[in-house]
Amino acid sequence: MGSVANFLVPHHDGSELYLSNSAPKLGEKVTFRVRVPNEYKFDQGVMRYYHDGEPRTGYLELAKKGKIESWWEITIPIINPQTKYRFLFAGEGKFDWLSAAGLHNHDVHSNTDFQIIAKPAYPKWLKSSIFYQIFPDRFASSGKKILPKWAHEEPWNSFDNSKQNWNGQEIAGGDLKGVESHLDYLTDLGINGIYFTPFFPSRSNHRYDATSFEEVDPLLGGNEAWFSLRKATDKRGIRLVGDLTSNHCGAGHYWMELAQSSKRARERGYFYWDKSVKWGYVGWWGLKSLPKLNFASKALRKEMYEGKNSIVKKWLSPKFGMSGWRIDVGNMTGKLGDIDIHDEVMHGIRKAMDEVAPSAWLVAENGDFVAEDLAGYGWHGTMNYQGFMRPIASWMNKGAKLSGGFQGLPIDSPMITGTQLVETIKNFNGSLPWRALTASMVLLDSHDTPRFRTIVSGDRDRHLAAMTMLLTYPGVPSIFMGDEIGLEGTHGDDTRKTIKWD
Repeated sequence: MGSVANFLVPHHDGSELYLSNSAPKLGEKVTFRVRVPNEYKFDQGVMRYYHDGEPRTGYLELAKKGKIESWWEITIPIINPQTKYRFLFAGEGKFDWLSAAGLHNHDVHSNTDFQIIAKPAYPKWLKSSIFYQIFPDRFASSGKKILPKWAHEEPWNSFDNSKQNWNGQEIAGGDLKGVESHLDYLTDLGINGIYFTPFFPSRSNHRYDATSFEEVDPLLGGNEAWFSLRKATDKRGIRLVGDLTSNHCGAGHYWMELAQSSKRARERGYFYWDKSVKWGYVGWWGLKSLPKLNFASKALRKEMYEGKNSIVKKWLSPKFGMSGWRIDVGNMTGKLGDIDIHDEVMHGIRKAMDEVAPSAWLVAENGDFVAEDLAGYGWHGTMNYQGFMRPIASWMNKGAKLSGGFQGLPIDSPMITGTQLVETIKNFNGSLPWRALTASMVLLDSHDTPRFRTIVSGDRDRHLAAMTMLLTYPGVPSIFMGDEIGLEGTHGDDTRKTIKWD
């Protein structure tokens, strides 16, 4: 036997309902509460917690007894930045451990223990936020187009006809003025936050190959359009979050151009150079178009996040007014082979944000295991692929063939039972501090995945059921543009179709 499959079991999580303070200071005493159904019988209730790495225990005391359930509690001082804990319920024939992964009738590994973090909490405004993800080239156009030489102009409606040979340079012409003209539409949907995929100049429609981090792409209207959009969103109470590729930039970035122009250039240290590579430098996933950034360079750190006018700080300043950053491939930033300065960079970005905008949100992309990045002073949360989107997609899947790495595997998307869904969610989310889970982005799909309507083979009822889960699950809901009208697509530009406003 494994987890105790019964709704009449004790419950605890890291919310304010169960903790007197979910973000305490070191030395502060915190009261931990457990809600126990009266039908659940036990003789002793114990909390096991760690102080300085050593397990300690204390007995739970009855605080309140009701007709249906009772509340038990214990108060302890918090002496470490991270405190792991769990609860034991024992009696004749009973030995149940309650951890963040549920109730177990046997001992379990401490990697699913509850966690309380003695660090500042995530931004409070996240609790009431619903985000809408916009891929800028495809949402709406003001009709103004100034195309660079690399771009291939495509008619706005042409993306309905899926092609096999998309090269990332097809431009539909979406821009920030187009977004601004449809803010009332977003407000009517109940949206109060917009997450933009990159808006920096680049050589592609996705803009993950930035040629500069200093300005808004002229294709999108430049900084002038940003300031206009900011003013309009401020009036409506809509927050803006940007997308930063701290792991890499584009091959056309002016840093790379300077680095290649002289071996003495300061920017030379911003990259990893490798003579065994045809083009002479390390690219993300071996791609020439995406040179990987080397944060061993103090000059790069200053330019990216440490300096007064750094990229991270600039866009969060009152002038530009962003409310947060989504960090692209956050799990790979600062890592290459035996080089691992990931934590230094992650903590540095968080510190920079706290200096200029303490209420800003820092959420990172990580398609796989994330617990080690969320256990302290780093990302507030992640994009919850493993603990929500993928298991929901596998449970709701109506026979869609989605090979090509959607689940991080070279196979079709699996189809799982409801029991497997619950176990998967408990397994992954049980490894995270509650506050990291609730500060993570909850999503059904994104610009990097198949459309959820395609996953459920066009079944509107399934899509609506999944959307209900999205809007009620712990975390920050994020809706990919067009999901509300049932857009479909399997991968790449096929999932990034334009919105038709006529």
